[in-house]
Amino acid sequence: MKLLGLNVFHLFPGSKKQKKHKKKTDEGVGDIQQTTDFLIKPESKTVKLDTSQWPLLLKNFDKLNVRTAHYTPVPNGCSPLKREIADYVRTGFINLDKPANPSSHEVVAWIRRILRVEKTGHSGTLDPKVTGCLIVCVERATRLVKSQQSAGKEYVGVVRLHNAIESELQLSRAMDQLTGALFQRPPLIAAVKRQLRVRTIYESKLLEYDPERRLGIFWVSCEAGTYIRTLCVHFGLLLGVGGQMQELRRVRSGVLCERDNLVTMHDVLDAQWQYDNNKDETYLRRVIYPLEKLMISHKRIVMKDSAVNAICYGAKIMLPGLLRYEDGIEVNQEIVVITTKGEAICLGIALMTTAVISTCDHGIVAKIKRVIMERDTYPRKWGLGPKASQKKLMIKQGLLDKHGKPNGSTPVAWQKDYVDYSICEALQAVGRRDKALYQARIVIIRYIGGGGVHTQLFYCAAICLICNE
Repeated sequence: MKLLGLNVFHLFPGSKKQKKHKKKTDEGVGDIQQTTDFLIKPESKTVKLDTSQWPLLLKNFDKLNVRTAHYTPVPNGCSPLKREIADYVRTGFINLDKPANPSSHEVVAWIRRILRVEKTGHSGTLDPKVTGCLIVCVERATRLVKSQQSAGKEYVGVVRLHNAIESELQLSRAMDQLTGALFQRPPLIAAVKRQLRVRTIYESKLLEYDPERRLGIFWVSCEAGTYIRTLCVHFGLLLGVGGQMQELRRVRSGVLCERDNLVTMHDVLDAQWQYDNNKDETYLRRVIYPLEKLMISHKRIVMKDSAVNAICYGAKIMLPGLLRYEDGIEVNQEIVVITTKGEAICLGIALMTTAVISTCDHGIVAKIKRVIMERDTYPRKWGLGPKASQKKLMIKQGLLDKHGKPNGSTPVAWQKDYVDYSICEALQAVGRRDKALYQARIVIIRYIGGGGVHTQLFYCAAICLICNE
């Protein structure tokens, strides 16, 4: 309310509005707590974690099957993108746009000299005249070179036909015919033994054809080790006019293509110069990717932090150390074993399917194919459990030999219940009696070779004594 331009509430401080305002400010925190209940009420709803934007191997982490959520995190290790720059370079790779004329080995040697590292490797040789994706692995990442060399490839090439054809439809049909498993002999220019081999063409299509110059641009997706030069010769033979490869560019190698941060030799040189002179590592981090990016297409299993170093030393990947696992894992499938921070520990071969993992309590999930992580990145945590502690005590008391194997003093209960997972799988599958038979068979195979009937009877009698038969 205003009177002659003046606010009435300013003139009469005892007005109702002013009193209400005063009452609100006088109310203390204690009064508020006494009049109102403040508590976190139990709810059945849980907030869904969105991990679709998480980097590298942790992407869609919430969609993995949970075996257990109980583990003790350790401060060791870090996210692949947060590594110190020296470790980041040593565990990274470059998606290089290979220039024409130098060989792949020359390019890799130049990268090694620019980055001043001890070891580099590439994902598959490109001929000197061929350009495009060449994955250059640095130091620790060279352990993945074998798996990348066998990954599928995609190319865009130019084929020149020696004579004219009726229409480009003929060339397109010839490409469709040359799909699937094909016989190939390496061309004369190739630096390998010229031996007939089978290579698979997954898909190919004609992008453009110029009838005047008899040039065709085509795209092909094929198995590693396919000779596109030989494929172009086969196109010409099938059309009856002859043909040869004019130009070639690799557009995809494994999971990486031209659009995945493809860099040139000059980019690498400039990034290293920037770091050496200005101590600016941002360009180097932009040029080099962590090795984990090469394995984003693999099925994942997540291990507890306490099991990481044991795997780095060659321990079996056991079910009790498993935290999460992915759907669709099949036996003998190549998988990647990762930490809770998204670091790759090793590549493995699955010995259990997803269904078996979800129903078992114990067993070997996978066998190691290639360890990637450096030893002692995580602390040693093995030999601290109840069984291991009991085993150490029994060795000290003389109830087991110095290697932890049973001897004459070993209790029967221990021999009956203890399962030694360090022995071969063939012995794990059979009982104690069958184990004795198995060992006896080895003795027979080893020593009976040239023996007569009497020798064989002697060993058979020995088996009967061992088995109490």
